[in-house]
Amino acid sequence: MTTLGIIGAGNIGSQLARLAVANGYDVVIANSRGPETLAGLVDELGPSARAATAAEAAAAGDAVVVTVPFTAYGAIPVEPLDGKVVIDTNNYYWERDGHVPALDEGRVTVSGMLQEHLPGSRVAKGFNHIMAADLTTDGAPAGDPRRRALATSSDFEDAAAFVTELYDEFGFDAVNVGPLSESWRVERDQPAYEGNVQTRAELIDNLARAERPTAA
Repeated sequence: MTTLGIIGAGNIGSQLARLAVANGYDVVIANSRGPETLAGLVDELGPSARAATAAEAAAAGDAVVVTVPFTAYGAIPVEPLDGKVVIDTNNYYWERDGHVPALDEGRVTVSGMLQEHLPGSRVAKGFNHIMAADLTTDGAPAGDPRRRALATSSDFEDAAAFVTELYDEFGFDAVNVGPLSESWRVERDQPAYEGNVQTRAELIDNLARAERPTAA
């Protein structure tokens, strides 16, 4: 059985934990306040889940989701994630996070920055353009003509493939954007990021319509 580590137990992290347990995964979940503060969530999730520190969740997971505020990505433990697929759900909001010129000017991507922080890991973008509540309500069987699609992106084929498989298990189609250098296409203020429900064909069209900000 695959163990999914989850670093970040906010809205997205908690919903992904619910989906993972419902689909037969073991879950080890962490937040910034300590394992004892997750007792209620772990009780809800049942015996397939346990709370831990971030380092413990990173070490325990066969694959690990990082779902923390953008400004906290530099505190993600590096060594326990070496060699692992890391799914990055993060988004950059300058109003909350402060301006990062390299992002404002389109010189880097959010997930590319996490990949740089985790040089031994295989980072893949995932679950960043869907509302948390929709994760457990919008899934549909494969073949449904209105099945919602989500994007992924990675410099590693196996990491993108893992996210694609996870999407399918959770009830979503996948569109692979390509390497992390292209993951800006599904970042904030792009057509694919907006809150509308997109089929695979619609998502592909929205990704193609993306326009990257550039330095003045």
